[in-house]
Amino acid sequence: MVASPTSSATPDTLVVIPTYNEAQNITRLLPQVLALPCQVSVLVVDDASPDGTAERVRALQPQYPNRLFLIERTGKLGLGSAYLTGFRFGLERGYTYLAEMDADLSHDPEDLPRLLDPLRRNEADVVIGSRYIGGVRIINWPLSRLILSYSASLYTRLITCIPVCDVTSGFKCYHRRVLESIDLERIRSNGYSFQIEMKYRAWRKGFRLLEVPIIFTDRQEGSSKMSKAIVWEAAWKVWELRLRDLFGTL
Repeated sequence: MVASPTSSATPDTLVVIPTYNEAQNITRLLPQVLALPCQVSVLVVDDASPDGTAERVRALQPQYPNRLFLIERTGKLGLGSAYLTGFRFGLERGYTYLAEMDADLSHDPEDLPRLLDPLRRNEADVVIGSRYIGGVRIINWPLSRLILSYSASLYTRLITCIPVCDVTSGFKCYHRRVLESIDLERIRSNGYSFQIEMKYRAWRKGFRLLEVPIIFTDRQEGSSKMSKAIVWEAAWKVWELRLRDLFGTL
């Protein structure tokens, strides 16, 4: 039985972490996140990782009763659908704030309280950990990957006019009212395009988006899930979102 987050002893924030073959990283990341002074719960959504990622999470669960959760899916179903699964889990259980972060230690857990603070002070509805606000803050990325990511943000801003420097950031926090207002059943994006679509829909619904500068460090263990298909999906999704918005079908 899952304890209700409305209890004073239970965190009001759920951090959703999708995983696929992240066994080397997840056992380092989870204790760091769960030790934060802001007291959060964590949900790992694992896509049937053959490297034993889910087993590593299960081994840690007894140390964090009612704070560390695991959903195991039947196959590699994608980043976007993993986050949507996590959002539904968190909304159903009454969490006020829902956060996204990567499993590969590229996002520093110590930055999470900085993302949550503006939400708690009602200064924003979505807070984005930004690699590009006020300059570029990326460590150990090859130049080609940096150019691709930065260009994707410029391209998206040019077409959609969204006032966000880092539109593809996967480190962000939502107030639950944002996710409740978006029809999650209509979201079919994955990868870069999922991050773009969620930000765009929130912005077009009038929610306040705030960027907080972070330092992004490329993974040291495991392999990147980036592919040409993810890049092309994002390139087309930007136009789809803009055209749907113009024709009132967003």
